[in-house]
Amino acid sequence: MSESDLRMGLESYVVVHNIAKRHNVGTLARSATAFGVSELILVGRRDFNSFGSHGSSSHLRFRHFHSLHDARTFLKDDKDCDICGVEITPDAVPVNDHPFKKSTAFLLGNEGTGLSPKEIQICDFFLYIPQYGSGTASLNVTVAASIVLHHFGVWAGFTERSRDGNKFVVAERPVKQGRRNYCTETEDSIIQERKARRENAANGGFFDETENGNSSSNLLNTLFVDGS
Repeated sequence: MSESDLRMGLESYVVVHNIAKRHNVGTLARSATAFGVSELILVGRRDFNSFGSHGSSSHLRFRHFHSLHDARTFLKDDKDCDICGVEITPDAVPVNDHPFKKSTAFLLGNEGTGLSPKEIQICDFFLYIPQYGSGTASLNVTVAASIVLHHFGVWAGFTERSRDGNKFVVAERPVKQGRRNYCTETEDSIIQERKARRENAANGGFFDETENGNSSSNLLNTLFVDGS
């Protein structure tokens, strides 16, 4: 069996947790759509700004979890994914080495503080993006995501989208299924989330983790809506 045959059926995921700037979720969604991501997984808070997605979010599936633990269980047990932390750590590998083995979920750190200890704990390996200029210490999270997702797509052998003139062909937008800015929640889970949000407010993060062991995920096919 050829190497390309072994890579058939590979998928990529993006895990969004504790991002400081709300509009980054919209631009992350645009990059995720461009590079063939299967799902964008939100951990913690459910509300965010779709600015920057340019309508691409309607072509992307979203899934929500209350905690990193629940997200990890889903990715490892249900999707058989490696979880890759995009962070400069002592054992991080350059992204251009393509250190991938199977379907992979990419966890990107907060723009200011990087990956937290809890985020690091759920990762199977780490990679970083080499820089060659001396003017900045790091990249914006959405730029970093785009570079990493492109490298994974090249390694996985994703089929390039057809082009029309100087742009790529965009598929027809899926039929909307109503306004769904939020995942369905129980009263207890909302109380737990609000409590965790207050406790973690000093961290300056956008998404807050709760420890609700009974939390469920909700797959959202049309999370963004026009005018939201």
